Amino acid sequence: MPELPDVEIFKQYLSSTALHKKIRSVDIHSAEMLKGVTAQKLKKTLKGERFISTRRHGKHLFVEMAESKKWLVLHFGMTGFLKYFKNTAREPAHERLLIHFSNGYRLAYDCQRKLGEIALTDAPEVFIQEKELGPDALEPDFNVDRFKETLKKTRAMIKSALMNQKFIAGIGNVYSDEILFQAGIHPETRSSELDEDALTTLYSQTKRVLRTAIDARADPDHLPSTFIIPHRHGHGTCPKCKNNIEKIKVGGRTAYYCPQCQKG
Repeated sequence: MPELPDVEIFKQYLSSTALHKKIRSVDIHSAEMLKGVTAQKLKKTLKGERFISTRRHGKHLFVEMAESKKWLVLHFGMTGFLKYFKNTAREPAHERLLIHFSNGYRLAYDCQRKLGEIALTDAPEVFIQEKELGPDALEPDFNVDRFKETLKKTRAMIKSALMNQKFIAGIGNVYSDEILFQAGIHPETRSSELDEDALTTLYSQTKRVLRTAIDARADPDHLPSTFIIPHRHGHGTCPKCKNNIEKIKVGGRTAYYCPQCQKG
């Protein structure tokens, strides 16, 4: 599932390809993925517009329009991505939203499993408030004190707490495993039981892991050799101690961890 690093890469991709180009027409192939807007309204709003800026909050991508000042909102579900192309031979197989530009290029929002969302909002802040999203994990104002305050108030297991988008926006199943591995914390540890030092370490590793993943273009093959993500499979071994990685269920989600390096 695309998480914060993936969506940041999508943001950079859209910014480098599709900004400041006039939208000629719009095709919507899966209207059931629209949230709070009809297909007719979305088409009417986008036609003739130009995208002028992008913003990301957690797993959501916001794209600002020049004339209406409204924002297109994209959430990528488990399988979503963007593709900017001209040659129809490069057209993705599961496009749900297709934007035609006057220069002959198109921007496709592809989402095979249809678990993403497409919406409009007057402003990202309005959408964030309506969805009750927590602060973005890489937001400059999300400092260590706010991080500690957020996690101390819940007795949820730490993996579940990190993935709760109302607490912190942007962290999902994969990167919560990595953050906890780097911090040396067992995924079933209760958030409220972590001491100050553990929370401080967890905060710094959260920032480091997400920034490192962005620098690696969210590609597991380009992550540091000390990361657990490339080893998250049935026969994986810990990149630090070389013991076997174990798999458990935490809050209904699969967690991979090293029992030797993450004892508590």
